[in-house]
Amino acid sequence: MFIRLASKSLLNRKGSVLLTVMAMAVSIFVLLGVEHIRHQTKDSFSSTVSGVDLIVGARTGNLNLLLYSVFRIGSPTNNISWDTYQALSSNKRVAWAVPISLGDSHKGYRVMGTSTGYFEHFRYGKKRPLEFAQGVPFSNVFDVVLGAEVAKRLGYKLDDQLVLAHGIAATSFSLHDDRPFKVSGILKPTGTPVDQTLHISLQGIEAIHIDWKQGVKQPGSHLNVDQLGAMELEPKNITAFMLGLNSKLATFRVQREINHYRNEPLTAILPGVALSELWQMMGLLENTLRLISALVLVAALLGLCAMMLASIREREQEIHLLRVIGARPFYLFLLIELEALLIAFVSILLGLAGLYGTLLAAGPALASSFGLHIGLNILSGNNALFLLVYLGATTLAAMIPSITAYRNAKSSQ
Repeated sequence: MFIRLASKSLLNRKGSVLLTVMAMAVSIFVLLGVEHIRHQTKDSFSSTVSGVDLIVGARTGNLNLLLYSVFRIGSPTNNISWDTYQALSSNKRVAWAVPISLGDSHKGYRVMGTSTGYFEHFRYGKKRPLEFAQGVPFSNVFDVVLGAEVAKRLGYKLDDQLVLAHGIAATSFSLHDDRPFKVSGILKPTGTPVDQTLHISLQGIEAIHIDWKQGVKQPGSHLNVDQLGAMELEPKNITAFMLGLNSKLATFRVQREINHYRNEPLTAILPGVALSELWQMMGLLENTLRLISALVLVAALLGLCAMMLASIREREQEIHLLRVIGARPFYLFLLIELEALLIAFVSILLGLAGLYGTLLAAGPALASSFGLHIGLNILSGNNALFLLVYLGATTLAAMIPSITAYRNAKSSQ
């Protein structure tokens, strides 16, 4: 009865109530959206690489090296010579080394040249290994292993052929169309940039760039796929490489040796430390976004308070009638509070529905453009707590019109 009366009262003022609901729904959308994306982004980045002791690249900043080598974001400043890679990977303290060669793409997805050791040693999440949903690692020069999302979005299956493009642009006219690759394996989903990557051998990278100079295909090449497959193709350069060490105690010593390597300027980073630097840098942005969300929420609550306060003045006859039929002043106080909570509840439903729909629609674009996998569980993390705080704040904001209604009821005795 109480809820029914509050609902009918709100429907009687549906114009102003609808505008208030929309404003509050937008505030919920912004508040939960910022927190959810922040939380998911942090989880996504943290779970991308695991079990790698050092990442080595050309001399550059720690974050830049981490972003382009692990997250496929940005571009390297320079390459590393193959001789340097072989010299450092043969260090007695190194248990394994995985080379990374970037620079090509396929329909907007990055291509990574590496060795089969990548499928054996790379870990993500809590040291989870890569697993094949279908097929096996590449064994021939023109074999390619697809990440789960590449295979799903582009509809590839085993033994399909595809053509790589030179460069990382989504649309490229510099195609390696005379040297197609065959799908030898498809990885299981990992929720990391691995899903958006095509993996080929370093020899495959070399093979498609024979007869290319400065990013341009030279005319007159007569080497076919069979001839290239029979050649001994040793890489000249790679982009970066990952190292696993025999002992964690040797990490800083090996890092120092690499950073002072005389033959070539190099940077060796600890992935965990680089991620911490990234979070510190993002901290200011996170707090700014949170402040903006809070201000949007406060503005919406003030709008709710103003709307209900104005409605109290228009409802003097209604309040008087309720008093005549026996309604106590505290009953009217609770009625106004209930109306505010109903508005907040509907706003939460609309805000959640809008956020869910937006994530559902924008998820593929975020994954392909930024390598971010944003989950749809929008009530994870702090969001459930935020909703409780939101309802509490609504109750407080409705205090002013509720007390006004209470006083009007008392004066009408």
